[in-house]
Amino acid sequence: MRVAIISDTHLPRGTRTLPEACVDRLRSADAILHCGDVATAEVLGWFEQLGPPVHAVQGNVDDAALQQRLPDRRVVELGGVHIGMVHVPGPSRRRFERLRMLFPEADAAVFGHTHMPEHTDRDGFQVFNPGSPTERRRAPSRTMGMATVEGGRVRFELVVVG
Repeated sequence: MRVAIISDTHLPRGTRTLPEACVDRLRSADAILHCGDVATAEVLGWFEQLGPPVHAVQGNVDDAALQQRLPDRRVVELGGVHIGMVHVPGPSRRRFERLRMLFPEADAAVFGHTHMPEHTDRDGFQVFNPGSPTERRRAPSRTMGMATVEGGRVRFELVVVG
């Protein structure tokens, strides 16, 4: 199973769009995880029309309608793997431990908010931030994540899209 992971798309804003390399990966995935800051329910609907099921959590810039529709955190089961999702992970100090406690039954946690890609794999638990495909801020590139779920394990990969 291939899973596309995005966060902090902040759409619509000016002439900003998702890079085509990102859209191609979203369309071809078996599932999409959006780690918050979609911005509007209309944009979430656009993601849902791409085809794969979309699992999302609310972000701090999402409008009121979207915040009512989406949970602030959730756990999704994909191919026998449990992945926790949250937008704001808290400070970088002790982030791994905090996410591990927030999702005690999960195999991994994905998050957004910082726009900085991150991946930590320790003691059978992984923490992954895909960065942002639209607004890199201090990150060197615009990015997204892909995950492969196979044999009860998940493997994350950071993908540069612009």
